[in-house]
Amino acid sequence: MADLVTLAVIVLYFVVLIGIGSWASKKIKNTEDYILAGRSLGFWVFTILIVCSICSGMSLLGVSGFGFTSGWPGIWEQIFVPLAASFCIIFFGVKLHTLGRERGYMTIQDYFADRFESPRAVRALAAVSGIVVSLIYLVGQYAAISIVLVWLFGIPHWQALLISGVIITAYTVVGGLYAVSWTGLVQGLILIFGVLLMAPPVIMSAGGLTHINTVIAGIDSNFVEPWFPTAYAPYAYTTPEFLFSFGILLMVGLACAPHVVNNVLAVKEKRYFKWAPLIAFLIYAVVMFLVKIVGFAVRSLVEEGTLVLPDAVNAQDFAFIAGVEHAMPSLALWALFAVIVLAAVMSTTDRLMLTVGTSFAWDVYKNILRPSATDKEVLLVSKVVIVLAAGGTLLAAINPPPMLAFLIWMGIGVMLATFAVPLLAGLYWRRATGKGAVASMAVGLLASGIFGYWHQFVAPLPMHFSIYALACSILAMIVVSLMTTPNAETTLDGTRTGWYIQPPPLSSPAASPGETLFVDRESPRRQ
Repeated sequence: MADLVTLAVIVLYFVVLIGIGSWASKKIKNTEDYILAGRSLGFWVFTILIVCSICSGMSLLGVSGFGFTSGWPGIWEQIFVPLAASFCIIFFGVKLHTLGRERGYMTIQDYFADRFESPRAVRALAAVSGIVVSLIYLVGQYAAISIVLVWLFGIPHWQALLISGVIITAYTVVGGLYAVSWTGLVQGLILIFGVLLMAPPVIMSAGGLTHINTVIAGIDSNFVEPWFPTAYAPYAYTTPEFLFSFGILLMVGLACAPHVVNNVLAVKEKRYFKWAPLIAFLIYAVVMFLVKIVGFAVRSLVEEGTLVLPDAVNAQDFAFIAGVEHAMPSLALWALFAVIVLAAVMSTTDRLMLTVGTSFAWDVYKNILRPSATDKEVLLVSKVVIVLAAGGTLLAAINPPPMLAFLIWMGIGVMLATFAVPLLAGLYWRRATGKGAVASMAVGLLASGIFGYWHQFVAPLPMHFSIYALACSILAMIVVSLMTTPNAETTLDGTRTGWYIQPPPLSSPAASPGETLFVDRESPRRQ
């Protein structure tokens, strides 16, 4: 049970978040302010927001838990995940930022509707897919937050979920992306400096890296190899073929997730994209390499009998917590560590909640169900949906998953199968059509369900299930696009479609007949 000092530190942290939300609410004048922070994000706020969007419940608890169970063969995750930030900024950011300002995009679904001349079908599929994946993701985030609060305060699991849900929902609802981005900056800085402070003592308490490697090699010699030769044990799934699919899953699938890619629409200036990919990669990679090695250290301590993890289904996800408790037995430091973990988890949770709310309110309610809805009405619907999403995912998180990492990977896998192909094809392949996009999303979503079920309940697949669904999605896009009428040249030119990353100058983009026209953000938006 935490003492009064610890309680005060946590309460202060929550008060700061609520305060930022209250401050941010005063800056919101319209829907664009709520969804995109008025397209005003500076370099560091944007870069840290990208890092925080991919930094999740897996980032401290899940990453260290993965390191605990799989050793060095799981280290590739710490390369693939930060590459997602770089991939998103380079291949999606430059084009979508330019188009967003020219044509008034508020969400990635706006781009889909415009590029594929499909204001309803493609938009609806993309919005629903994004909402479903975000909800899956949210369950993992709340489970991670609960682990920390239960450990720190000794309160029941449901109370921990309720506390975290109320705090995050409050500042997200009132402050929109202004609140999410600025709380993300605070949380990102806490995470970076916190891990740099906490991880080295845990590693040293286990005898240093050389001793740790010797101990875990005694458990399984492949724990100190770059991958497992075959899937000879339940933990030995990071084989070369799995790592191939794992790289695509994390680098591309995470990069195109709506809660990540939508951030590029909110950037103030395009020049920020020059250095943001490298800075975001380095920040995440350094921090998460340390977290993964903490997982190795705790496995070594457990093997030597120095530590005992809790008797829980997801015991490995307590690795970082147990390591800090062992190496730094001060309650005040536990409070600081709790804030670090909460910052890591909440920095993604709030972005996911905002994505769910805006995807439904803007893309489904405003652009499909009720085109005449006012800004005030759209904002109200978004806030109501955020509250409902928080309540539903909190209930689902009451029974936490066996391993947080697997739940997160499942959500990313569905996103890879449904979003990656239409987004990449839409931006770079002029022959991609609206019907091809619909087929690609629908087939990818169906295939991910089939292959995911097969892997989980029939027979394990050698690669992550999403890679097979991705292949089906690619095939559907190519075949259906080549069999259907191409999009109008004016649409392709207006949406800068082609094999280039830096969009060329465009004097006056025009819309084709029947297309939803997205004009300059200073102009009225026509439906």
